[in-house]
Amino acid sequence: MAKILIIEDDSKIASLLQNHLKKYGYDAIVARNFDGITEEFKQAQPDLVLLDINLPSYDGYYWCRQIRQFSTCPILFLSARSGEMDQVMALENGGDDFITKPFAYEVVIAKIRSSLRRAYGEYAPKIEERTIEMDGLTLYMERLELEKEDHVITLTKKEAVLLEMLMNRFPRIVSRELLLEKLWDDQSFVDENTLNVNVTRVRKKLQELNIHNAIETIRGAGYRLVPNWRTHHD
Repeated sequence: MAKILIIEDDSKIASLLQNHLKKYGYDAIVARNFDGITEEFKQAQPDLVLLDINLPSYDGYYWCRQIRQFSTCPILFLSARSGEMDQVMALENGGDDFITKPFAYEVVIAKIRSSLRRAYGEYAPKIEERTIEMDGLTLYMERLELEKEDHVITLTKKEAVLLEMLMNRFPRIVSRELLLEKLWDDQSFVDENTLNVNVTRVRKKLQELNIHNAIETIRGAGYRLVPNWRTHHD
């Protein structure tokens, strides 16, 4: 049974959607905390999201971008706005489809089925999951997760790419230029300090797994991975 998270601040629409989805055998959950949508998402772990654009505090585009930092779950936008620009914005901010209100429930169900098939079912690309393993530390690129001795932490896309570069090129130094090129499409607009901030974030994530001083700064050259967790026993 697929789990669907409904993020819609009109309680009547949310309730009608939930009841209709349940009739079709879906496990439908309605979000309640519109200031903490990412927490709601992580708690629910849905297979698909129905996301309204007009929400309190932050709009649906914002929350879609937040979810996209750690999940590729299908996101279908719901909106009373029917302009082309809104549909373009929805797709450019990470959405998979756009449903205009007022909508026919049959259309919603058809789009949900189609999105689930593409993501998980018969149309889903059959690819091996990309993983990198080094001395008991495993990086899951598709899941954006890092695991060590059954402890798992979540990474952002940039954190995962940065770690992937360091692990793949070990024991070589990875230059700042190469990291900037891989992490940002147009590095000419990226402040040098932005890379430092991302490296600091990865170091903090590693510390959550009790891995300390594993990324060495090589002055004037770049960064190198130091797999010192080999000898650590928690």
